[in-house]
Amino acid sequence: MTRRSTIARTTKETAITLTLVVDGSGKSQVSTGIGFLDHMLATLARFARFDLELTCQGDLHIDDHHTAEDCALALGQALAEALGDKRGIERFGHAYAPLDEALARAVVDLSGRPYPKIDLRLTRETIGTIATENLTHFLQSLAIAARMALHVEVLAGDNDHHKIEAAFKALALALRAAVRADGGGQIPSEKGVL
Repeated sequence: MTRRSTIARTTKETAITLTLVVDGSGKSQVSTGIGFLDHMLATLARFARFDLELTCQGDLHIDDHHTAEDCALALGQALAEALGDKRGIERFGHAYAPLDEALARAVVDLSGRPYPKIDLRLTRETIGTIATENLTHFLQSLAIAARMALHVEVLAGDNDHHKIEAAFKALALALRAAVRADGGGQIPSEKGVL
């Protein structure tokens, strides 16, 4: 059975359509109106091996906050829905990813208990047209909507583009490990529910 979810989210600030296939091949079609966010979402899909289609029409005439936040909320919701009761998944995942001088670590627990701990160590205010604070907020919102504990930390780096890209690649690899079928068919919790 293919694990997938389709989300349509419309507010006064954004209109989003999103389809996520967890058991994909890393294909993506992403259009948020924010080039760097598109790049990071395509990177996440490629290295997690998710198939992702995401279109967002946001109030970018105001700023980038609502688009970044709502895309994260929709993606997190889609991931949670696609995994269902999480029967048979590994649940935990961790990864390191370098990009030149930058090094990032991501640790994921698909526990049903949202907790984001994000430290990207960014120094620039913007990358392209997105405020770097909204990249941190994206990861926080994703963790909350997906109902996962998420720790992402940049351990080294000078170039903020490299730091963020390493962080998204580490997250993708950690998610790929966490959603992997473990062959047991059980819900991976002593409580019997996640």
